[in-house]
Order: sequence, then structure tokens, then C-alpha cells
Amino acid sequence: MYEEGLSYHVIEKAIHFLSSHVQEQPSLSVLSQHLGISEGHLQRMFTQWAGVSPKRFMQYLTKERAKNALRQSKSVLDTALDAGLSGPGRLHDLLVSCEAMTPGEIKALGAGLEVFHGYGDSPFGSTYVAWTGRGICHLIFSEGQSETHEQALFQRWSGACFTRDDQQAQGIINTVFTLKKGDKPVHLLLKGTNFQLKVWEALLQVERGALVSYSQVAKLIGSPNASRAVGSAVGANSLGFLIPCHRVIRETGEMGHYRWGIDRKAAILGWEAAQSDADD
Repeated sequence: MYEEGLSYHVIEKAIHFLSSHVQEQPSLSVLSQHLGISEGHLQRMFTQWAGVSPKRFMQYLTKERAKNALRQSKSVLDTALDAGLSGPGRLHDLLVSCEAMTPGEIKALGAGLEVFHGYGDSPFGSTYVAWTGRGICHLIFSEGQSETHEQALFQRWSGACFTRDDQQAQGIINTVFTLKKGDKPVHLLLKGTNFQLKVWEALLQVERGALVSYSQVAKLIGSPNASRAVGSAVGANSLGFLIPCHRVIRETGEMGHYRWGIDRKAAILGWEAAQSDADD
């Protein structure tokens, strides 16, 4: 389905070049020369991938826009804090309602579970996903098939049985990256510490196109002095895109770190912002 899986590497190079030359504001001509493709092809590729031109796309990635998004999120999150979260500290309730697993089942490292896994193309390149009959348990971005990624998954769920299915993996990836409001939600199967689960649950409240800072997330989970620990929990997320750790940035408006690369983080944020604007 995703030709974007092939063109994403060109998109990523374009974003890296534009981000590295913000002050010069390179023209489409300069960008196309850098990439070695025609202006028309580059324009069509960006428009097909994100729905906007390269120039418009980069406007979504400015520090000024990021800071404004953080200010908007503060207002939304303050309201959420006043209302109170729906039991984020109740681990068992969280697991049953959000993961369909009990703490005891997680402790058994997936014993008795059949885990399916495979690779497919997404708008952000090669993607490796794993799932059970009870939810998606793993989604990461890859530079192609990797035994290292597979072994990490096997160790994480060491009690489970594994079956490779690239065809179904592509179908799941297609669903994940075309989700719209009103669609039936996908089910996630999380595995983490109590604190990590609280952080990840909080991130699920951050809507597409919105941004939050580490300190905002810390306040949202009731641990205002735990920004550093929040950063660690964000970095430990193994359900990329679905648990939107890419929406967490620094208070300065800078992107911050991303385990799958800063250019991919910029690509996702810009793509989501364009999609969000198109929905309005």
C-alpha cells in the first residue's frame, strides 16, 4: 500500500537538509538540486506523502509553532488536571481496560501467548510490528529486516511462542497509519513498570497535532518533579507512533531525542500537523 515506504528516505533527507539550513530558507530549486531530483517530482512526492508542499511542511516544524503548541497544551492539560485522570494509579484496572492482561500475566513474560510479528512499509519507512489476539504489543521503525530487533522482541516476551506473518503485519500497519476519529480503536498490549504505564497512559491523551513538554507530562501524572524519569519512560516506549512519545518535546521548542532518529521525529510531527489541519 505504501509507496511512501520507498520515498520516505528521500523525504527524510529533505527534512534533514531543510532543518539544517533554517536560516537560509532554501528554495524548492536548491532542495531539489541537493536531493538530485526534479522540482516537480519533489513537489509531487511531498504533496502525496504529507498533503502539503515542502515549504508548508517546514512551517509546521518551527520553534515558534512548537512553543505555541506547548502553550495550547498547557491550557488543555490544566483542565485535565482539574477534572482528574480516570484512575491512572490503579495498575490492574489499567491493564485490564487498556491491555487485556493482568499483572500476573505480565510477570510470566507472555507465557502461553502466541505472538505474531512481521515487517511492512509505513509512511515513515520500514516498520516492525508484533501482536497477539489481545492487542498490538510492539511497533518500531527499522531500516529493513533486523535480527537484532527480532531478538529484542523475543527476549521481551520470552515465555511466548512466535509466528512470522509479514502479510498480516502490513495490514496492521496500514490500519495504524490511516486511523481517523470515529474509527474503531486498535488495542494495545503494554508491558512496563507502574510509572512507565502512567506516563504512556498520559501520552495517549495528547491528540494528533498537539505537543507537550516533559514537565507537562510529569504534572499530568501527579509527579511534577519527575521530568527526568518521564524522559526515561518516554524513551522506553516500544509502541512507537501508537503511544505518541514523538509528541513530547523540550520546553524551548526543540525536538529533543527520539529513539528512531530526530529526522523521523520531525517527519512524524510535520505529517501529523498537516493531517490535523486537513481534518479541521
